[in-house]
Amino acid sequence: MDIWKTTAAVLLAAWALTSQAGAVDDLKAFNQNTNSVSGKFTQTVQSQKKAQSGSFHILRPGLFRWEYERPYRQLIVGDGKTIWLYDVDLKQVSKSSQTQTIGGSPAAILSDKQALDGSYHLKEDGSKDGIDYVLAEPKQDNAGYHFIRIGFRNGQLAAMELKDSLGNLTAIRFNDVQMQATLPRDLFRFTPPKGVDVMEVVPQ
Repeated sequence: MDIWKTTAAVLLAAWALTSQAGAVDDLKAFNQNTNSVSGKFTQTVQSQKKAQSGSFHILRPGLFRWEYERPYRQLIVGDGKTIWLYDVDLKQVSKSSQTQTIGGSPAAILSDKQALDGSYHLKEDGSKDGIDYVLAEPKQDNAGYHFIRIGFRNGQLAAMELKDSLGNLTAIRFNDVQMQATLPRDLFRFTPPKGVDVMEVVPQ
């Protein structure tokens, strides 16, 4: 599911913060100490012309809400057990096991603080346009993506890039990011609206 691969990568990016100790050290520290984050995003895919934008919310352990608002409305909710993907315009909902779908993906960091060291090789990856980057390369060959670059400006989460196994490059720009945001648990509950088709997805 392409939208899930993109979202999973973004979920990793949401846990980043830098300091004088270096981007990698601060990413690890933030992974251990931060319990929630929320903000807005703009997402572009190299092969597509239109940018997507919306908002995201993450509450550890294992709860997240990723909402595309423009140009099409889509909602992805992880409630700790199930991942719900709701396409508003098509009136379709897909559901899958959160544990099976996440697997070794970047989103595993939401529910397992050890996943960062266990699943990725991390290193400083230079600076561009005032943004400092961390390169996260998956340790497993079948991860579904080549690398993730997480970018920061003045200690603030600013950007993220993902190159998947097909060579597609997705770029994310973050704004209005709030660390340790107070997020109600009801935000991460989803009930399919009446009249929509619900499909169960079994991860391969």
